[in-house]
Amino acid sequence: MIHADLIVEGAAELLTLAGASGHPRRGPELRELGIIRNGALAARRGKIVWVGSTDERRAAVRPIPFCKLVEAYGKTVLPGLVDPHTHLVFAGSRENEFAMRIEGKTYMEIAAAGGGINATVAATRQASKADLAFAARRTLHRMLALGTTTVEAKSGYGLDLESEIKMLEVINELNQDDPMSVVPTFMGAHEIPPEFRIHPDGYVSLVIEQMIPAVAEKKLARFCDVFCETGVFSVEQTARIFEAARAADMELRVHADELTDLGGAAMAARLRARTADHLLYANDDGIRAMADAGVIAVLLPGTAYFLHMQRYARARDMIAAGVPIALATDFNPGSCMTESMPLILNLACTQMRMLPAEAIAAGTINAAWALGEQTGVGSLEVGKQADLLVLDAPNHEHLCYHFGVNLVDTVVKNGKVLVEGGQHVR
Repeated sequence: MIHADLIVEGAAELLTLAGASGHPRRGPELRELGIIRNGALAARRGKIVWVGSTDERRAAVRPIPFCKLVEAYGKTVLPGLVDPHTHLVFAGSRENEFAMRIEGKTYMEIAAAGGGINATVAATRQASKADLAFAARRTLHRMLALGTTTVEAKSGYGLDLESEIKMLEVINELNQDDPMSVVPTFMGAHEIPPEFRIHPDGYVSLVIEQMIPAVAEKKLARFCDVFCETGVFSVEQTARIFEAARAADMELRVHADELTDLGGAAMAARLRARTADHLLYANDDGIRAMADAGVIAVLLPGTAYFLHMQRYARARDMIAAGVPIALATDFNPGSCMTESMPLILNLACTQMRMLPAEAIAAGTINAAWALGEQTGVGSLEVGKQADLLVLDAPNHEHLCYHFGVNLVDTVVKNGKVLVEGGQHVR
């Protein structure tokens, strides 16, 4: 008999996302949700100990005293959503740029006028760690209510050694103190700061010679990311930064081919990066190279939507080519101010023609793979963390179909109910 301190039962659909455990999902695998009708799940001490049907649960699992019972009758249960690309920590806001875009100003024009990333850099450099942490916790609070239980967070709004370290220390403190899991990424190469505008290679040297060693010594980041784009960091500069990052035991991620076809996707494949993100302008050769190298494409349809780009990443072509797909919010103050993974899943379906099942897999198990967290989260399997959602919906398709509202009724993180009836418990 299995003993449990958490039991979820009666789910109209319980999406396990089990299977294909040795690799991120590709092609037809993205549609395999591992659905159990009238499903149930049991956990103890934060880990899943049993998964099956509600009828089987009553014979197989015994609740211990004070066991929490979550009744999911007529509802849908699925793994907690994983958001593998955010710019969580920053100061200030840039709502003034929203109207500028509506009037037709481009990303580059806004940056040239003093807006863009460097506007957030100025505010973030001046902010205290306490202020940055307070704002980020409010964001995590919203994300949790919308079903996200694991999130990646980048630095990159400091762009000097002191401020980048400050941001990463905040991210690591959030991971320790907040119930959400927060995975840190160093992104000192997010933009060329104003003081290096006439000598960008000097800033690349600063990133390589000072920032990466300091981040590595303090063990503040698992990943290194670079904005490889025309007018920011070239393919050659990105490769130099990545060589130093890999030598410092950081895995590689890259903002690639977002605004132009610079060859970032092919570079990500050549350097065996874990992910290439954005990819709106990735060409056929780059897509094939990513598929061959197993690089995960982290697609961010919210950013294309917010920036009025009238262009989205070629998700269907990538799936056909065998590229593993993940989805993320790209939460940030300038180009995608949303905490909502459910909105991103809807945009993936409506704008990139992904099926609801594909979008859900991309926002759970493949997103976990994008962060190297696949052994702990992203699916509902024995031995994994008990991170799950109960949706007020009769089947999984409602998550993508019924948009503009929050269908999340219950959120469980590490076996603890943190949201119940759509409200935070603590």
